[in-house]
Amino acid sequence: MPSLPAARPRPAATVNAEIRALMLRSGGRLAASDRARYVELIAEWAEAVRDAVRPAA
Repeated sequence: MPSLPAARPRPAATVNAEIRALMLRSGGRLAASDRARYVELIAEWAEAVRDAVRPAA
């Protein structure tokens, strides 16, 4: 069974913009649903930053 190609991660700047927009919309006080999305975005951002600084093999 062929595997699906891995989705390319979004650039850190794109994820950061989404984090900033979420914080602006919420006025800096996140509801539970927004907090869950924030945690997802932070994890995605951290992965994008790691990928950006990882030396090529």
